[in-house]
Amino acid sequence: MIVDLLPASADNTYRGQRVALWLFALMPLKILMGVNVMLHAPQVARNADGIPIETFGAQASSAFSFAFACWGLGQLVLGLASLVVLLRYRSLVPLVFLALLIEQCGRMLLRLQWPVERAPEAIGAIINLVLLAIMVTGLVLSLWRPMSLRQE
Repeated sequence: MIVDLLPASADNTYRGQRVALWLFALMPLKILMGVNVMLHAPQVARNADGIPIETFGAQASSAFSFAFACWGLGQLVLGLASLVVLLRYRSLVPLVFLALLIEQCGRMLLRLQWPVERAPEAIGAIINLVLLAIMVTGLVLSLWRPMSLRQE
């Protein structure tokens, strides 16, 4: 498994289950998500994540929007890295799935330390759970070699 996470060479040879590659092809969508958050941080925080930033003071709202936009930049970078791996370095798909999963779970765990009031009907929580499920499934399937490749 470590060999599949850290291959000797980063090439375009993919050894996992084909469906994991299709799931991985969804990860470059983080590019669009990141750009949207960077350009429209207050609206995304309010509408998608249900964070009542209009109740914050002007300085707090500005600081929160900046931090939220910085998170969007991180999503953009992860999406671009995913795109490069998808197009050129498919042997790294399991490693990038793991990195994406660590980031996704890390944010969820950080929310326990730094809770933010949210509207219960916010769709962001559902999107995050769907992404989490895709990433876990993709990681497992990308590490699970088809029978024809198990001898390599």
